[in-house]
Amino acid sequence: MAGPILGKGLVTGMKVTLVTMFQTLFNPKKHLATVNYPKVKEQPVPRARGVIALDQEACTVCMLCARNCPDWCIYIDSHKEELPPATEGGRPRSRNVLDRFAIDFSLCMYCSICIEVCPFDALHWSPEFEYAELDIRDLVHERDRLREWMW
Repeated sequence: MAGPILGKGLVTGMKVTLVTMFQTLFNPKKHLATVNYPKVKEQPVPRARGVIALDQEACTVCMLCARNCPDWCIYIDSHKEELPPATEGGRPRSRNVLDRFAIDFSLCMYCSICIEVCPFDALHWSPEFEYAELDIRDLVHERDRLREWMW
């Protein structure tokens, strides 16, 4: 019985590399797997996870997203606002008003729990993927920036 051939895996790997290299040399458009990114921007697939966007009108400040976030990267501040009673003689109503909604994307795991748990669909995945920053402190995005990605 013959034993294992030494270097068989190396030869097989080099064969795959050479075949792919010659295919792309002679037909460059056929097996192009990457794009020249700064010049050519590829469209992400429709269900791609880019960045979390906020619809402020739909947010009721229920805090479910912040409470269920495993990284505690969602910061919400609010205050209560008194509303007049719905009918005469009724007691005054109150509602929460959103003061601050921020997500720290340096901590975010992109697990989508906050989006799934939101009962009013105030959080969405936006296809925007170009939100890199030079300073890690700039990755805390406030509600105005999160709202821009809704459109």
